[in-house]
Amino acid sequence: MRLTASHQAILLAFAGVVAASSVAHAAAPAPRYIVTFKQDQESLSKAASVRAYGEVKRELAEHGSVAMELSASALKSVQNHPSVASVEVDAPRYPLSNELAAAGQVVPYGIKMVQADLLSDANAGNRKVCIIDSGYDLSHEDLAANNVTGDDDPLGTGKWSVPGGPHGTHVAGTIAGINNAVGVVGVLPNKKVKLHIVKVFSEGGWAYSSDLVAATDKCKAAGSNIISMSLGGAAYSSAEKKAFDKLLSAGVLSIAAAGNDGNSTMSYPASYPAVMSVAALNDKKEWADFSQYNSAVAIAAPGVDVLSSVTMGEGRDATLTVDGAAVTASVFTGSPVKTASAALADCGIADSVCKDVSGKVCLIQRGTVSFAVKVKNCQSGGGIGAIVYNNAAGMLNGTLGTEVVSIPALGVSDTDGAALKAKLGKTANAAVVATNYSKMNGTSMATPHVSAVAALVWSYFPTCTASNVRKALQATAEDLGALGRDTKYGYGLVRAKAAKDYISKYGCQGL
Repeated sequence: MRLTASHQAILLAFAGVVAASSVAHAAAPAPRYIVTFKQDQESLSKAASVRAYGEVKRELAEHGSVAMELSASALKSVQNHPSVASVEVDAPRYPLSNELAAAGQVVPYGIKMVQADLLSDANAGNRKVCIIDSGYDLSHEDLAANNVTGDDDPLGTGKWSVPGGPHGTHVAGTIAGINNAVGVVGVLPNKKVKLHIVKVFSEGGWAYSSDLVAATDKCKAAGSNIISMSLGGAAYSSAEKKAFDKLLSAGVLSIAAAGNDGNSTMSYPASYPAVMSVAALNDKKEWADFSQYNSAVAIAAPGVDVLSSVTMGEGRDATLTVDGAAVTASVFTGSPVKTASAALADCGIADSVCKDVSGKVCLIQRGTVSFAVKVKNCQSGGGIGAIVYNNAAGMLNGTLGTEVVSIPALGVSDTDGAALKAKLGKTANAAVVATNYSKMNGTSMATPHVSAVAALVWSYFPTCTASNVRKALQATAEDLGALGRDTKYGYGLVRAKAAKDYISKYGCQGL
């Protein structure tokens, strides 16, 4: 019942945890533990005395466990209590994405990549997808008319229909953005599929593994067939593993993000055997360099520059014209909603306060210092807007991190940046506007593609099991990277029609 050295280290690191999206999250409060009781009658009768050692934060009745905050001395007492079977750290779990910016009325590229456009979702009403995330904007123009329910958490994250940030609404849009002539469409666009929302993330952006276990119990109680989890963390939890094993035995297919650290470490819950781990690809079907790669990766899906719904008004779009000509631009995450119109002025790499830019829009090259420093140096020199161009091939997407600036900050490609240097002194109109849609990067964005494809395929064969559906998705994935299953792509790109045709031909059991 002793904690391992690695678990102790996790506790020491709680205050400095950084999410896989490279965005810092709020520090954890007092260390929490999952305490699992022995299941014999005598031990259960003494379980109440264990609760007196600390504050019970969550009941996990179906698993014979509770999540508790415990002091160091109380921890030792609980570990040695005769009615306790195990004690482990209640590990943090985070959303796995990084917001970019964009908007528009489009069919996102991922819909065609996963063959969702080749199958009707007319039967999808026989499937329910449970989204465990940061909530769902029930007022959203692209989501409001869906068949959606959820669970409130009055003592924690609050109402499921009041989003704690844009992440969950973005995930939901990929699954079920409505085909209604505005915004985007999801994999299941015709208001047939049933959705159930469990909100585990608030604005702080993280939750405990016990919160996740409790959330899966709510998904199961709501009759969900699929659980979609665009979240994860580095610490293994035996309580979580057992919960997902039970879910698979009960016929529920669990799908989770592989993680965004760009290395071979495992992320959980994705790396439990009972969970399908999803890697991210770009629009060229190439592995995203942030996507974690390991033996647990099962399948891949679009996860780069994925356009979807966000909380109404929380999306950001960029518009840029110089000397009357439109230029493609991105919004730096953290840029204020603002417009600047003035002469374009050169500020080099802006590694110091820009000169001769007062009342002008700064043109800045990427390199040497952070984007935030560059924009601050433009602003400190009197600049009213910043345009940063790439020093490598391609479009520049960036973030200002925690830095607060008061001028619009945009990114452009290396090619456009070079062209703009020939237009110094010409009028630049740079604007960041609020929208209801946004692009995001992450295995968080790949996961809902797979969850929705699973629901779409399964809707044609409702008597198949969760394991049957997983097998079909893996057997028919488009092989990418090394021949056969590999650590970056798993079995390859998920494909809806190929999986449906496979089951039609070989039955639920497959080959």
